[in-house]
Amino acid sequence: MQQPAVPELAHTHTRPIHWVATAAALAAVVAGSSFVQPDAATAVQKDGPEAVAKRAPGPAPDAADVTFPIDCGPVRAVVVRTAAGDLDGDGTPETVAVVRCDSSMGTPPNGVYVITRSTRPDTAPRVVATLVAPKDRLNVMDLAIRGSAVAATLLGYSSSDIPNCCPDERRRTTWKWRDGHFIASDPADARSV
Repeated sequence: MQQPAVPELAHTHTRPIHWVATAAALAAVVAGSSFVQPDAATAVQKDGPEAVAKRAPGPAPDAADVTFPIDCGPVRAVVVRTAAGDLDGDGTPETVAVVRCDSSMGTPPNGVYVITRSTRPDTAPRVVATLVAPKDRLNVMDLAIRGSAVAATLLGYSSSDIPNCCPDERRRTTWKWRDGHFIASDPADARSV
């Protein structure tokens, strides 16, 4: 029998320890790769004039394009006043609308609603929060947006015996967007949809 020119090498025969070492090395590479991630991808081109124009926020939603959750029976709902501003800090303005039923008698209660534009084109704006519900028998004397807060003076009634014509309570309330809903300066007024 003739001897081979190269002596037999011990490491050319696989043993179980070789498979264990290979599996351990592969596991270490996979685990290490989970700590190294690429930057987040975006579909936005670098800031050319067209890209800036496409990202610019549009106008605040028009309250006339919204169906409000207020039951007016045979009369229609009317928007008494509006204010607009970026309330949630997303760069897109929202509209706050004071709405009441178009009644020829008495003082119908107001509803205060936050509306936003839809992210889909050709879709009407929608109500995303109710700050004051008509069932609370409140009227809004003034409405303003200061920074990212909604401020209003609310006129109300100390009891159900007070006629709708003559509110006898007045309070200043501010709502601010926090943790996914509006928080009122008076917790009794906090509502969200």
